[in-house]
Amino acid sequence: MAILDSFGALVSSIVAALVMLVFAILSFFVTVFIVDVGASLAGYSPSGDFVVLSAALLSTGAIVAGATPMSSLGDAQA
Repeated sequence: MAILDSFGALVSSIVAALVMLVFAILSFFVTVFIVDVGASLAGYSPSGDFVVLSAALLSTGAIVAGATPMSSLGDAQA
């Protein structure tokens, strides 16, 4: 049964990776919308490449910050 357990772990890892990829793409599209609306509210009209670049940087920062373990902050000793 060890082969079936390994296969199940592999399938669950692939499904988890696909779900994470879908969420990353969705967060990128939402960030593009937020950057575009924010720029128009501020009176700017940037071209599409600058909107996509800034949204990519913001999405990447959010994904990296969410994946970074913060356990060292919780071990503060008095």
